[in-house]
Amino acid sequence: MACMSEAAHAAPIRSALVVDDHPLYCDALASMMESVFHIRHVRKASTLGEALQFLRNRFAPDLVMLDLNLPDVSGLSGFMKIKGKAQDVPVVVISAITSADVVRSVMAAGAAGFIPKDLGRETLCAAMLEISDGKTYVPAGYEGTLNSPAVDPNVTEISRRIAGLSQQQTRILGLICKGKPNKLIAYEMELAEATVKAHITTLLRRLGVRNRTQAALMVREVSIRHHLQ
Repeated sequence: MACMSEAAHAAPIRSALVVDDHPLYCDALASMMESVFHIRHVRKASTLGEALQFLRNRFAPDLVMLDLNLPDVSGLSGFMKIKGKAQDVPVVVISAITSADVVRSVMAAGAAGFIPKDLGRETLCAAMLEISDGKTYVPAGYEGTLNSPAVDPNVTEISRRIAGLSQQQTRILGLICKGKPNKLIAYEMELAEATVKAHITTLLRRLGVRNRTQAALMVREVSIRHHLQ
């Protein structure tokens, strides 16, 4: 109850975008935002692609809550793509991966806050109050890590390169990582094989690698490091 009364005095959040691939958690988070902050317009997405589609369709949220580990995301690339589409919107990262390196890397990338998925309702509410008041939030005990040496710059750079790919190129990269040949990629995406080859040439150049194998290894490296951090 105290959390709800405090929310009444927080800066207004009229709309929010919740991005999480776990349906129950996504629904619970959206419900909490609606009941505590009285938000009328809450959109839910289970993939980065769905979230970006909302933004392309001119949905302009006051806040984005983003799961770091989505099925179509590698490393920080999802966060970077969201920030690229909604530069002035606070993006709060929610994650079950709570190592100091992960917290430090998302905050260094410009997140408005980092919220562990096992946070209790009252603590979660208090965190959102801080963020809605224009402050940043990190879990108790993590404040000191923000001044520690930066995480491996390669992870951030790889994530930035992946974030720079178009939606089709990102999907093709995902299929490449699954070992799909060009012909099957063309079939699944309903594209001409020549078009797929052109997209692959472009994405290889943007990633700074020479071939498909190097591209797949790059994605694997950033994904493994992200989960080990």
